[in-house]
Order: sequence, then C-alpha cells, then structure tokens
Amino acid sequence: MQFIKDVFRPKIVHTLKHYNNKKFMSDLMAGVIVGIVALPLAIAFGIASGVSPEKGIITAIVAGFIISVFGGSKVQIGGPTGAFIIIIYGIIQEHGMMGLTIATLMAGAFLIMFGLLKLGTIIKYIPYPIIVGFTSGIAVTIFTTQIKDLLGLQMESVPSDFTQKWIAYFQCIGTIDMWSAVIGIASVVVIVVTPMFVKKIPGSLVAIVVMTVAALLLKQFAGVDTIETIGDRFSISNSIPEAAMPVLTWEGIKELVSPALTIAMLGAIESLLSAAVADGVIGDHHNSNTELIAQGIANLASPIFGGIPATGAIARTMTNINNGGRSPIAGIVHAVVLLIIFLFLMPLAQYIPMACLAGVLVIVSYGMSGWRSVMHLMNNPKSDVVVLWVTFFLTIIFDLTVAIEIGLIIACLLFMKRMAETSEVQVIKDEIDADEESDFQLENNEHLIIPEGVEVYEINGPFFFGAGNKFEEVMATLHHQHRPKVRIIRMRKVPFVDSTGIHNLTNLCEMSKKEGIQIVLSGVTEKVQSQLEKAHFERVVGKDNICPHINIALKKAEEIVCH
Repeated sequence: MQFIKDVFRPKIVHTLKHYNNKKFMSDLMAGVIVGIVALPLAIAFGIASGVSPEKGIITAIVAGFIISVFGGSKVQIGGPTGAFIIIIYGIIQEHGMMGLTIATLMAGAFLIMFGLLKLGTIIKYIPYPIIVGFTSGIAVTIFTTQIKDLLGLQMESVPSDFTQKWIAYFQCIGTIDMWSAVIGIASVVVIVVTPMFVKKIPGSLVAIVVMTVAALLLKQFAGVDTIETIGDRFSISNSIPEAAMPVLTWEGIKELVSPALTIAMLGAIESLLSAAVADGVIGDHHNSNTELIAQGIANLASPIFGGIPATGAIARTMTNINNGGRSPIAGIVHAVVLLIIFLFLMPLAQYIPMACLAGVLVIVSYGMSGWRSVMHLMNNPKSDVVVLWVTFFLTIIFDLTVAIEIGLIIACLLFMKRMAETSEVQVIKDEIDADEESDFQLENNEHLIIPEGVEVYEINGPFFFGAGNKFEEVMATLHHQHRPKVRIIRMRKVPFVDSTGIHNLTNLCEMSKKEGIQIVLSGVTEKVQSQLEKAHFERVVGKDNICPHINIALKKAEEIVCH
C-alpha cells in the first residue's frame, strides 16, 4: 500500500489545500472556454476515427474528468486526440467496435502498469526524431483521410492504403461537389482568420456555427441538398450510455496486444509531452508516473461507456493555461460543460456539414505536422534525419505500430553505434606522463617507465557490447618482434562493463595464458570491480593481478617479467 502511495500522488490533493474563491473563478472561466473549444474537436475526432460523434464527446467527458481528478499535472486536459485517429480507425476496420473496446481496456491496464513500474521518466526519453516522424506522418495521414469530405467527392468507398487513396481521389476528381468544397475551404479560412479578430472564441467553433447556418440557408432558400451533414451519415443520440463490459477471450486478447501497446505508448508519449510543455509555461513539475496511472484509469473507464482512447491534449491544455486555469478544477469544469452541451444541445449536431468538420481536421493536421521541427532536424546528424524519415514514411505507408517499433529499433542501433564510438582503446609506449594522470600522484612529477617485455593498453569509455571488439581489433593491428610477457590493461576511465566486455576480457586472458602472457588490470573502479567479482573474473586473471592504479600494476608486471 505504501508503494502505491509513493507512486500515485494526484495533483488535486495538493492543490485543494491552498484553494480559494479567486482561484476557483479563474479555473471556472478557463474550464468553460476549454469545454467550448473541446466540443468541435471531440466531434471531429470521433467521426474521423470511424465512430459516431457522441462517442467523441463521451470520451472527452469521462476521460477528461478522470485525468483531471487523478492526474499528475495541475493543468492537463484529457480527451480524444488526432494522434489516435489512424490507429482507432484501423482497429475498427479489422476487429470492429468490440475489438476497439478491448484494445482500449488493455491499453488502460498497460498505462497503469507503466506508472506502477515507474516508467514515466523513461518514456520521456524516446528520441525526438521518432516523435516528430510519427507525429508528422499522422498529420499527413489525417489530411489524406479528409479529402473526400472536404471536396464532397462522390465515392462509394475510400481505400485504406495511403497510395491507393490518392489514386482513387484523382480518379474521382470530376465528381467534386462545388457547394461542399466551398463549405470546406471556407471553414479553413474562417478558422485561420478568427484569431486575428477574436482571441477567446475558438476558430473551429466559429466555423462550425457559421457553416452550419450557411448550409441550412442554402438548403432552405437555394434548394442545395448536396451538402452532406452529420445527420445524413449518423443517427445522433444525447442519452448517456449504460456502462457495459465486453466479453474477454484469450484469443481476442492475444490478437489485440500489439494495437493495445501502440495505444498505450502513444497515449503515454503524448500525455507526458503535453504535461512537460505545460510545466514550462506555469513553472510547475508534473508527476509522470501518477499521470500515466490516471491515463490508464481514464482508458479503462472510457470504453465501458462507449468511448474511445484518450490522452492529454496539448492544444486544449495550452488553451486552459492561456485562459487562467491553474488547477485540476478547470479540467473538471471542462468535462461538466461538455456534459451539459451533450445532454441539451447534441441533437443540433446533426446539421453540421461534414465538409466543415473536414476543414477543422485539415487545420488540426497542419498543427500536428510540425514542419518547422522537421526543417530544424534536417540540420542535425544524418542518423537523426534517417530515423525521422524512416518513421515518417512507415507511418503513412504502413501504420503507426510498425513505425514506432522499427523507429525505436533504428534509434537504439544508432545509439549503440554512437556509444561504441565514444569508447577508445590506445597503446601507451615507453613511458607514462605524470601530467596526464588523475588516479594517483607521482613524486616530483616523475615519469613511469614501462619495463621491457610489458605492454600497456588503455580503455577510455564504457566497455560494453558495442565496443567489446575494439580491444581485439587494436591488438590485431600490432605486429611484435618480441612477444611481451605482461599486458597491462588500464581501466581507470571505464565507467561500466557489461557481460560482453567481461566475456572479451576473459577470452583475452585465456588466449594470453596459452601464449605465456599474463594480463594485469589497472585502475579498476569500484563499480567495475563489483561487476567483475559477480562474474568471478578474478578466477581467470588472478586476484593479485587486479591493481588499484598504474604504479602498482607496473611493479607487479616487473615482478612477473623478472621471475
């Protein structure tokens, strides 16, 4: 129980200790504004994900409330986000709504496990090029999925493959509905220009109100009935669904492990990224493990009420901060505002044009594209650029699961390569300069002479599997007229050694023994010494041949040579 208390510390508990009416009024105003901002996004994300619009709002209500109550950030606003659209749509196409429900429940369990295992700080260290790559890829994919509705193309079905989508769009280019295209493009323009005149009201809400009224007027007075609305595609309900648990089977769970892990990883990354951005603005520090547990609880609750996966939303979180929100109360108010709108105004959503929602998502995809970050990364090392573009193209051509998995593998391989490059093995000839020594002090700055029949090698950097073969490579390049009797290996600059490094050292000792050469280790740090003892390395080299610093190692070598 104490362990859970140490990991799970919701911010609301600390915040309410010093709460007052002034803070409440500020949070109330911010919550109302964020609730209004979240409405069109929740509807748009729900429809784009392949579910009915009310499921997007239910997700924002249930998950938004839970994330604010149990979360590790003061200002995080949770709900459905654009990043989930592609993965949700894919799961529904392959496994149906029941499959999505089970995958979301599993993702919630994974997120809670991440938090309890204190993986919050580790997840934040996922390489930046991978995050930019798959975020930009998602943005392009979202934009691609909206072309049909944005232009009102007359298509029976849209292919799931990225390339096939664009081929199908070009084949149907002659079927563009002029009025739908006008509504869609006008929505984009309204969203872009609204902030120039009004800061408090979101452009997406203005676009939805204006374009819905415009579509109704065109239908009523001009007889235009080709503009498709939400009501033409979905039946709208404002009744709160009853909680229901899906039937779980072992076969179904096995099939959905991979997409569930993708949802969990994506939710963890996005929520912690959002919380970190918020910290920088308000000068606070979120609890990453508590945040993951809250995200997990939210994703357990959301599907039970018919919702979809949720996470922390950067845009809504920033809207909350910019309008004065400074505690989880603002997030709770945002959920209550959405609940009131859902109960009393939801039937009006049937008149919203699909082209207008497509326009909203086009702007969302532009914001997600992060093209400035992409351009900035192009000036980074080539390895970062490779990871960026591989992740990007895998996201749009295959799917997010493949992109994250392969992107992480490539990033890990490149990291290992870089780490290996930091480790050096050098040969010291004739004498050792006192000016370069730090592990011991020589009297009168004297130089240590390397005796005849002794070779000294120095390993600089971690001696792990990425650098384990370097020592052998250096030795292979040396051609000796006389075989040495002793090889001293200086390890004062080796911070750690792994099993591969120990294996290589063991092989070196055994090969040297066959050649009549004794290995002596010098300057072994406490940490490395402990690792060698656990591996029983002293049985191979001899305990007396592991020396604390070079002058003792040289004396030991001289004794062996003279013996």
